Amino acid sequence: MVMFASQLTATTFSPSFLNSAPSDTTRSPFLALAHLRYNRTFFPTRRRLVVSSRLNSSRSSGAGGSVDNGDVPYELHHDFSPQRETKGSPVFVTLPVNTVGPEGKISRPRAMMFSLKALAAAGVEGVVVEFWWGIIERKEPRVYDWRGYRELVMMACMCGLKVRAVLAFHQYGTGPDDPNHYCLALEIELVRHLQVLSPRHSSYSGSLSPLCRIPLPLWVLDEINKDPELAYSDRFGRRNIEYISLGCDTLPVLRGRTPIQAYADFMRDFRETFRPSLGLTITRVQIGMGPGGELRYPSFSFQKPNVASSGGLGEFQCYDKYMLASLNACARKIGKREWGDGGPFGAGSLTQNPEHTDFFKNEGGSWNTPYGKFFLEWYSNMLLLHGERICREAETIFRGTEVLISAEVAAIHWHYAIQSHPSELTAGYYNTFDRDGYLPIARLFSKYGFAICCSCFEMQDATMQKINPSGSPEGFLKQLLLAARLCDISLEGQNFTTDLDDDAFSQVLKMSKFYSDGIEKRPFAFNFVRMNKRMFETQNWDRFARFVRQMSSGKILQARLRAQLGSSSSYSLTFKL
Repeated sequence: MVMFASQLTATTFSPSFLNSAPSDTTRSPFLALAHLRYNRTFFPTRRRLVVSSRLNSSRSSGAGGSVDNGDVPYELHHDFSPQRETKGSPVFVTLPVNTVGPEGKISRPRAMMFSLKALAAAGVEGVVVEFWWGIIERKEPRVYDWRGYRELVMMACMCGLKVRAVLAFHQYGTGPDDPNHYCLALEIELVRHLQVLSPRHSSYSGSLSPLCRIPLPLWVLDEINKDPELAYSDRFGRRNIEYISLGCDTLPVLRGRTPIQAYADFMRDFRETFRPSLGLTITRVQIGMGPGGELRYPSFSFQKPNVASSGGLGEFQCYDKYMLASLNACARKIGKREWGDGGPFGAGSLTQNPEHTDFFKNEGGSWNTPYGKFFLEWYSNMLLLHGERICREAETIFRGTEVLISAEVAAIHWHYAIQSHPSELTAGYYNTFDRDGYLPIARLFSKYGFAICCSCFEMQDATMQKINPSGSPEGFLKQLLLAARLCDISLEGQNFTTDLDDDAFSQVLKMSKFYSDGIEKRPFAFNFVRMNKRMFETQNWDRFARFVRQMSSGKILQARLRAQLGSSSSYSLTFKL
């Protein structure tokens, strides 16, 4: 098997593209949206929205938002059309991870309908729904259960919301015995530091839930148990099962199918299941390409309490037998057999200062030697080749459906001011002070008609550098946005932390204008990650609704209940997501 992998990967080392060059804010979440009846059809044309307010009441409404304790009802007559036209930049909101549970059913359908109506009333363009491989194809290969997702798409359509579908081929979250998902540890630790620096971050609730875990399909985990080499491995032999190793992309290791074939079959069944909605309700499809849904290696996989403050270097993920077979074959091909035995020596520990490592240090670091350049080119090109394989399949499958397809790039910015950019290198982005590692990715996406998605639009250097002087989220993001502009591809931005303050939203507006301003206005959409109960609190919601208006110049439904009820009225809403 190793020999076969060597032969296969050695001949496909370089991806083919490398050689080509308004009015008052709506207070909808504080209204109980009740008595809504709908037919089970995907394309309603007009709906009457009935809204009732709760005046000075401490009692919560029921799960469905019904009010029957004497509160004053008000009705708004509004024609909902499934596709509202907006002239500015549309805003999407990512739904909770556990919206559809392990058994394929919507967890709280009535509360979800209530929330969708609130988002629609605020002028949100649509919602982002993660279609989890581990839920839909959970038990057996090629046996897909789309029931909960079909109902969710129908509900969004009923509310006049568009849907951006994220096809998630990775594991989400962690378990007590699971060392995966560094991003969770990073986010939690990052916010702890931000709360010390600025009390305004105290309302943060997090976009990741440590209590929620969605594994890979059970039958895939069975195959990994039989052959642990299907999982990524670092130099210490620690396995990461968040995503199948790209080293076996083209090998029939999943009960006669390759991982790429399994992803393609999933995409194809998605297309057939939701064909009536594609281009109408489902207007965007984001394709997962790695851990966290991002095109990267799982280099940050281990929960360390001080990763954010110290700036984690990450670990090279090239030690499973399939990756080693490819590395060995490429080293032999150039007559450097000794370079094919593993990753770099002297790469340091996860949280070590890069200047104290032989590989990453600025002066004399081996990252800038012939060996270092060979390894980093192989490592990054393997990632690009993986991305191209998936892009090719997705472009073929969704051709003619009128949906925009996209993929996500990780926002790894905490060593951006260091010449070697070590944390980017271990993630698979060969980006250094004198080499642009994001332009090849943008060229890849441009070749296949993909949009590019990236987070950290709300982050500011001034704040982050108080935690880590080597970090620069703005520098990283500007480089990526320039690459997107050069390749003329659409951009989808999103936030890294669920920070709802005015400074964060102003930063999003600033970075979106950096990308879209010019003679030819480039399409930009923003995805707010993610919906939770804190989002609907009065102060947070006012900020969010104002931000939506600033991003979009289209017509927005305005509740105007504040004017109707008088300035002394107060509103309350209690519900659980």
